[in-house]
Amino acid sequence: MMLTSHFNQILEMIDALSLDEQNDLINIVRHRQIEKRREEIAVNITQAHQDYQQGNVFRGTVDDVIAELNND
Repeated sequence: MMLTSHFNQILEMIDALSLDEQNDLINIVRHRQIEKRREEIAVNITQAHQDYQQGNVFRGTVDDVIAELNND
């Protein structure tokens, strides 16, 4: 309930902004989301590289993958 109230206050504050300010806010939020996603991808790449270096990655054809899954 408290979160909803806080969220509604934020929406009211946004409504008080001019259209230009609202558009600027939208752009800022979008860019932050894009940057956050880039950071997540970088972490995933680092983890995948470490897994590959440690030999924790399965390599093979689609048929190899299916056969491996059927063996479990």
